[in-house]
Amino acid sequence: MNLRLIGIGAGVLIILSLPLAGAIAGPDFVGQGDGKGGGLLSSLGLSHASGAGGRPDGARPAAQTARPGPAEQPRTDSRCGPELSAPQGLEAQTCVLESAGQTWGRSYYRNTSGRALDAVLTVMGPAGRTVQIRCAVGAGDEPGLCETPRGDSAGAPEDYSAVAEFAVPDEEGRLLLRSGSNSPGPGEG
Repeated sequence: MNLRLIGIGAGVLIILSLPLAGAIAGPDFVGQGDGKGGGLLSSLGLSHASGAGGRPDGARPAAQTARPGPAEQPRTDSRCGPELSAPQGLEAQTCVLESAGQTWGRSYYRNTSGRALDAVLTVMGPAGRTVQIRCAVGAGDEPGLCETPRGDSAGAPEDYSAVAEFAVPDEEGRLLLRSGSNSPGPGEG
């Protein structure tokens, strides 16, 4: 095969791949936000960046539009009961959370009892509204959480409460700990 033909073919492939590489790198890959244009092509000296503001005609660019960033997350308010512990090696704290017109319950726990447990988390709201979920609580020192699905809020945040009950998963279902979003702290009643 002719080496000259191979060289020309390689050159054509490189030239054809540069716009694709520039598109992949994006317009602000180099000089991000500094008005220099950036991108792979300009970093290789192959862009049309010349004159004022990187425009070939030397004209100043129009006012730059702000790039959309990550969507601002709505604020999440929480009302939590105290951190409670059971002598069997279980710690828990239960909260009611509210954000963007939705309310749900969450219980944080750590199970060092050495055995798997069952948890039932219940959120009670105004007008007899109740949401309940059952969670498997694995044995181990790692913290975990049990959370109900989110539901549309009805009423004021203080109209909601949550209770998590942790029990041994046997026929008797012996209760080890009950943790609530409005539980009194130790020694408070």
